[in-house]
Amino acid sequence: MPKKGGKHAEMGKETQCKRAKVEADCSPSVMSFENPESLFGSLISPIKQEVFFREYWEQKPLLIQRNDPLLAAYYQSLFQLSDLKELCSQGLYYGRDINICRCVNGKKKVLNKEGKVNYMQLKKDFDQKKATIQFHQPQRFKVFILQLEGEKHWRLYKPTVHLAREYNVESEDRIGNPTHEFILKPGDLLYFPRGTIHQADTPVGVSYSTHVTISTYQNNSWGDFLLDTIPGLVFDTAKEDVALRTSIPRQLLMQVDIADATKKLRNLLRRLADRLENTRELRSSDMKKDFIMNRLPPFLGCDSDSLTPGGKLPKIDSKIRLQFRDHAIITVEPDQESSDEVRREMVYVYHSLKNRRETHMMGTEDDSTTEEGLTQQTHGLRFPLSYLDALKQIWSCSTVTVKELNLASADEKENLALSLWTECLIEVI
Repeated sequence: MPKKGGKHAEMGKETQCKRAKVEADCSPSVMSFENPESLFGSLISPIKQEVFFREYWEQKPLLIQRNDPLLAAYYQSLFQLSDLKELCSQGLYYGRDINICRCVNGKKKVLNKEGKVNYMQLKKDFDQKKATIQFHQPQRFKVFILQLEGEKHWRLYKPTVHLAREYNVESEDRIGNPTHEFILKPGDLLYFPRGTIHQADTPVGVSYSTHVTISTYQNNSWGDFLLDTIPGLVFDTAKEDVALRTSIPRQLLMQVDIADATKKLRNLLRRLADRLENTRELRSSDMKKDFIMNRLPPFLGCDSDSLTPGGKLPKIDSKIRLQFRDHAIITVEPDQESSDEVRREMVYVYHSLKNRRETHMMGTEDDSTTEEGLTQQTHGLRFPLSYLDALKQIWSCSTVTVKELNLASADEKENLALSLWTECLIEVI
């Protein structure tokens, strides 16, 4: 982050933010927690979702200011400073759950202690050292700032790299003057795209400021998708195209001049593009699985028990439909349970229905193990490749009869339906 300071933004550069502010004055709303879409809609209200993604997403900042005093507590159901003591009593750890830091001579200094967080020590750091308390994910990607209490002075600058992939610190002479400068007050929202350079400080005379930072869509660019799918495409194409199985020239890896190699790669990439036109499946090696492993389970209400199979058992004449469509994916992968050198392909159905809400995004040094020593599991089912078309039927149709599934025998059809029902992925209607 650059040092504090900078001139006020030019009036013309704040037009978009001011338009959102005017709309917010006449459209009071309330937070909705029914589903992810309604929650996001209420976060950015009164801006419509289609307007946000068409005009702001990855393009420019958005400032929503709720000047109505009745809306000052708009986001306070998410968190308040008074919640801090109770959270500490539940067993927070420095580093894993909380970072204590402050800006010293323009640089971030971490003040973390060892082990569990002590509330009185935390309060001392906050009150006397004027430290910042950070819960979890740092502000590195596309970011929504929800102002809860107090005020925060913000300055935004034009990115030096549009939609930058990596977080970096820019020198003061490179960032120029702010494009936007404003005070966030309770109930206000700020969005800025990945790579937007920003500064924030608590104004003089304001005792404290609390806000929620929501970073989203990390590592989900077209470049990330290519890195994920190209290895599978190359693997499948090489089975049928001898050009990809031919050895590279001797000494190629030692050559300084890469002209011949890049020419050959261009030709091979064209062959991959031709293959892509007739490909039915894009094999995702990590992105799909990572997405579903780290997704929250469906929200069934505060007092709801964990999901268990219910209703009628699926039979051959049963009509079924997919439940929780946004929480399950189908992938084709090499058989993970085979120890043979040549592994056959299998269909895997992964879902987030059994993910633990209380440990969501609680990464550790070894992401496969939680702080309590529990293994982080990928929940799902494994089927022969011949089940792929039947699974696609269930995923693509609003309802389907078990006997209509594209499988060879009635037993296979019933077994597939029963397996999905046992995992709460389908219901009988």
